[in-house]
Formats: sequence, structure tokens, C-alpha cells
Amino acid sequence: MASKYSMNDRPSWPRRAIVTAGEPYGNKGLHFGHVGGVFVPADFFARFLRDRLGRENVIFTSGTDCYGSPIMESYRKLKENEGYDKSIGEYVESNHSRQAATLNNYNISCDIYGGSGLEPAAQIHNEVTAEIIERLHEQGTISKRSTLQFYDAKAGTFLNGRQVIGRCPIQGCKSEKAYADECDLGHQFEPEELIAPKSQLTGEVPELRPVDNLYFDLPAYLDFMKTYTAKLAQNPQVRSVVSKTMEEWLLPAQLYIQNKFREAFDAVEDQLPEHTVLEPEGNKSSFTVTFPSWKERDDAHAVLANGGVRFRSGKALVPFRITGNIDWGVPVPEVDGVSDVTCWCWPESLWAPISYTRTVLARDAKAAGVTEGVAAQDAALMGEPAADSTQVPAPTYQHSSLDWRDWWCSDDAQIYQFIGQDNIYFYCIAQTAMWEALGWDLTQSTVSACYHLLYMGKKASSSSQTPPPPADDLLNHYTCEQMRAHWLSLGLSEKPVSFSPKAYDTRVTGKDKDGNEVRACDDKRVIDPALKESALLTGVFNRLARSCFYGVAVKEGDESPYRNGCIPAGAASDTVVEAAEQAALAFEQAMYKFETHRALAVCDDYLRAANKRWSDASKAANKLEGNEANAAMTQALVDAFTELRVATVLMHGIVPAGCELICEYFDIDPVAFFSWDNIFASTDEFVESLGEKPGEHRVKPLPPRFDFFSKHESQY
Repeated sequence: MASKYSMNDRPSWPRRAIVTAGEPYGNKGLHFGHVGGVFVPADFFARFLRDRLGRENVIFTSGTDCYGSPIMESYRKLKENEGYDKSIGEYVESNHSRQAATLNNYNISCDIYGGSGLEPAAQIHNEVTAEIIERLHEQGTISKRSTLQFYDAKAGTFLNGRQVIGRCPIQGCKSEKAYADECDLGHQFEPEELIAPKSQLTGEVPELRPVDNLYFDLPAYLDFMKTYTAKLAQNPQVRSVVSKTMEEWLLPAQLYIQNKFREAFDAVEDQLPEHTVLEPEGNKSSFTVTFPSWKERDDAHAVLANGGVRFRSGKALVPFRITGNIDWGVPVPEVDGVSDVTCWCWPESLWAPISYTRTVLARDAKAAGVTEGVAAQDAALMGEPAADSTQVPAPTYQHSSLDWRDWWCSDDAQIYQFIGQDNIYFYCIAQTAMWEALGWDLTQSTVSACYHLLYMGKKASSSSQTPPPPADDLLNHYTCEQMRAHWLSLGLSEKPVSFSPKAYDTRVTGKDKDGNEVRACDDKRVIDPALKESALLTGVFNRLARSCFYGVAVKEGDESPYRNGCIPAGAASDTVVEAAEQAALAFEQAMYKFETHRALAVCDDYLRAANKRWSDASKAANKLEGNEANAAMTQALVDAFTELRVATVLMHGIVPAGCELICEYFDIDPVAFFSWDNIFASTDEFVESLGEKPGEHRVKPLPPRFDFFSKHESQY
């Protein structure tokens, strides 16, 4: 907190907010990257907004992506290799339950963790999908397009996206895991551009056959996207990686051709559509061919291929696919003569948060007995989740409006989306243009894109020799709150960071007295990086909280006036008031910019300073006698309770369980306790707002040797 803040520096917040945390595929449980890289930061932000705006004004949505080729391919392999005998719907449901259980274990507080193909959201999502596709068609922005799709002649079937694998054709990308029309790094391309395609069903080279699908005219929004991206680059809330990645997709349609193909290129150049050639500079090994649009570039593919010229495509806006030719997907109404298709999983996952919002509001409407309006209509569509499925608990309160447009289309509402960096194209390019095309005044999202959470210094991969642990396995060695604090400290907003828990570190770090190799996980000399923040919780924060509650506890034989079981009345010292105000202001600034590591650092500095102030003041008071001692200790407790209350509010989104336990021992309603309406109030003012007199609010007696934050049992 080097900078000094004033009340005039406070950022502006919306009246209502939607927070989203993406949609994990429904073919597996959650690994630590899902939880630590996206869900925990999103949950921290959502909890902060509930405290800052009021819980009724925030909806935090996420859910399982139930459809798409990754799920179909995993399901196929499970049936063929392991004899799995249940339906694909049951397969997805079981994985959804696993995911929800993991989120519960990490205290992720979604208002809904739904599923695009699972009740209670499935029928509402189908309705929203139909509404959006029909609206885009009305607006003239989607149309039929015949494209090529991979077909495995040996298997006698069209191949879905993940049933084809090859190398990414996008210039500069080195991914060896490219599928039919996208690679694992988020690059989009046409199927015919995929390098060295191979069927995952038979290992054969598949054919390309024409199919009809619906496409959104994304290139028509190039000028809009350029203006929007330039504006985004000036927004202090948006990380530069977002606008810079978006700019990469707004370049002209280009092909890159190696110099060794120059003679072959020259031989067919006169057959190409309109284009310009940019000669290679310096030692570059390729030259660039630029076309007026994607259409001319696509027309050039066949000419170049027939001439024996190999090429790679540059990033550019191309039509965005809306439908696909697979059975397992959201049904799509017939449009432009295109029928018997389903919605491609990517576009429907972009509007899934709208479906989930409407499901939350339908649930509210049903509970309130509302019979009119969209929320009531959605309530009639809403089904019941499977009886044996695990759910993230629904909130017990009503939200401030049942109209989904008040959340998604209002000037006083904002959408905050937490995503991985690889998905910027979908959430910031495709979604932004579609929202504009719909003409519904949908609020464009403020996106928080995190870098990769690495594992032991490398990108996590389940196929590596040291695959990363599932998120739930970590809880065999660490507490949920230790993990939450550690992940939030890593600063994924700024760069990729390694998660290197000692419990899983198998490096050889020495030998024991018998000459046997010792691994890092068993080496007592090796400090655990994952416990870096633990001392703040189990030491510093615990100590301040215990000092406050034990300090005012009634004690037999001790007649000190502050030992009456109540928060003492009185004004906190100027130093304490200033420190509390500066901490709250600095914390709010960090949250506004999604700098969760800086927000945690503010709390760390504040708690350590508060502990030192308490230690110094209580020691000084103990050296005094009589009334002087009582007055000094009372003042020390007034200061400590002030700092504990502010610290607990700030830390609430980071370590919610422990903070809510502290609130329980304050014996104050959590809604009032955690509300930012009270964070700058003195303790006396806060107690008065509860309808009590200062000095008379009784706290809950704290048992002996009590911990608000504990180590994992394996750490003792």
C-alpha cells in the first residue's frame, strides 16, 4: 500500500452484476487449473460484489458444457474400451455431479452450477438457443453455408471435431493437437486447412465431403470490432492481453508461404483472386499474400493446392459456425433450409450464462409464486435435476429483479466473465460481435482473462509422466482455504505461474544416511511453496481474532472493566482508523482491476501491521497498573476489534469459511457484518446501526485453544 488513497479515488460499481466462470466440458471432473485458475478468482470476485453491492444484486453462474465432440469422443472410448453401458446423458450427469461436488469442497458459491443439457436449465437453454438463432436470422446475420467436413470412409461416418487430429495451420502456432476446425490453443480454421489430418476412429486419412450449416457473419463486424477493441485497450479494468489478442484477429486475410514455394506460386499467381504480395524482409523464410477478405483467401486455397504450394493462414475474422452435424447437441429450429442439425457447443456455451441467469430468476419466481412474465414462463419450462445428482446449493434469498434484461441489458448492470487466456477469441471476438448483431442492447462483458496455471513449471497435461492431480486430491494434503489463498496470490493476471505443491514434488533432492534417494515431497528441508500464505491464516489472522475474543472474555477473579464479554465502546486511534481506511480503499482498487494477488497482499500487510499494533499496545498496557492499565487495554481492544472487523470483511472472499466463523463469534448477522455499507463506519457506529448501544454488544464466548483457521491434519 505504497500509494495513499482518498475517498475520491473509489471506483464506480454497477447496481447489479453477473459473474461467470466458464463451462468445463462434461467428460471429466475438475483439475486444479479449472478451480485455481478460474473458479476461485471468480468466486472471490462474486463474494466481494455481494458484500459491496448487496447479495440480491449479484448472480454468479457457471455450469457443465454438456455437448460437443470432446464429450462424444470420451464417451465413445469409454464404451469401447471399458464396456460403459449407460447413456451419454447419464455419462455427462455423473461428471457434472463430480464437478459440483468439487466446487462445494472449495466453497465456490455459484448461484447456479447448471448444465446446458441438464435440468433445471436444459429446457430454458433450448428456448434461449432458439430465440437467439431466430433473432440473428431476422437480423440477416446468419445464413446457410456449404463447407467441407471430414468423413471416414472406412468407418462410414462423418467425423466430429475431436475425432480428427492433425497440426494447426495457423501461422506461428506449433500445436500438434489440432482438430477438425480448431486447435487446443483456441485457433479457428477451415477443415481443409488442417495439416496431416488423421481419423481417431480408424487411423486413416479422412475425406472431405460437403455439408450445410448455419454461420454467423462475423467478418461483417470488422469495423465495429476495431473500434470496440481500441476502446477496450483504454479501459483500466481490462488486461492488455485481452485487447492485444483481439487485435491479432482483426488483421487482413493473409496467407504465409515459404520461400521455397515461390517458383510454384509464381506459376499460378495469375489464377488467384485479387491480392497483394509482401516480400520477405531480412532473413524471413516466408512471404505474405494479402486478400481483400476471407472469401478471396478461401478461393485461393484450391488454386495454390493444385499448384503444389503449401501455405499457412494468418488470423482473421471468418464466418463463425453456429450449427454442426452431430446428434448430441442443443436442437436448432430449421433456418434457411438447414434442418436436422444441432447447435455447435461453442456458440451455445457463450449464451449459456443468459440461460443460467433466467433459470435462477425462474427459481426465484417459482418460490415467490409469481405467475406472469418471462421468469414465470421459464419456471414452467424448468425441470427437476436428477434425484441422485450433486448440486451447488442455491441461495436462500430472492434477487432484486426477476427480469433477465435488468441483468443483461441495463445501463446500471455489468457482466464480469472469468476465462482462460486461450478462450479470448470466443468470449471477446465472437460473442462481442453476436451481442451487437442481436440488437437487444446486451451489455458487452468485462473479461478477466487469466494466464495458464502451470504445474511443476510446465503446462499441465494429463498425458505427461507427472500428470497434475485432480482438484479433490489436493484436499488430502491441504485445506481448502490454504489452496484458495495460495492460488489467489499467484498473479495469473500478469503471467503464467507454476503451481508446485511439495506433496506432489517427486524431484530427488538428496540422500538419507543410508544412501537412499530422498524426494522433495519427503524432504523436511524443502519448504512447501503451496503453504506460503498459510502462516497468514493459521498464525497472524488466528492470533488477532483470538486476542480480541479472549481479551473481552469474562474471566473468574478478573474484575477488569473490559472483561464483560462485549465489544468495548470507544473511538479507535487515528493510526488505526487511517490504516483501516487505506486498506479498504487499496483493496477495492485491486478488485476493480481483477488484481486478486494485490488484494491479498493488501490484506497480508494490513493483518500483520494490526497484529503488531495489538502486540505492542497489549504489552504496554500490561506494564501499567490500575485505571491506567484498564484504559490502555480497553483502547488496545477497541483498536484490535476495529481491525479484526475490517480484515474479516476484506478476507471474506478469499477464505470465506474462516471469516464466516469469525462473524459467528461476533454474533452479528452476516449480511450486515460483511456489507461494505459499514466498512468505513467506526465500531460504535456499526453497533448502533444494529440497534444496540456501544459497549453492550455481546460476542459469543470462544472455547479454549480455538482456531478459526487450521492446518491440514497431514501438516502436524
